[in-house]
Amino acid sequence: MSHVLSEETHRNMLARIPQCTGREVSDWLRTVDEGPSLFCFEEKVSWLRHEHNLAYGHAKALIHEYDLRRAARKFL
Repeated sequence: MSHVLSEETHRNMLARIPQCTGREVSDWLRTVDEGPSLFCFEEKVSWLRHEHNLAYGHAKALIHEYDLRRAARKFL
């Protein structure tokens, strides 16, 4: 399954995460950063889903956002 989301879908999903999980996106991104060093996108999504009981869509959006921000840091 592709992990590509439209920009609008991605932003909408991120906006709903705090209400659905009780935690801010920045907290989740920190959790991912401090989590295990997993290699592929789906492994990271699976880890969030099973370790933190997140819905697939939320986990997918968080890992996508994490990867976007990590890539942006490399260019700075």
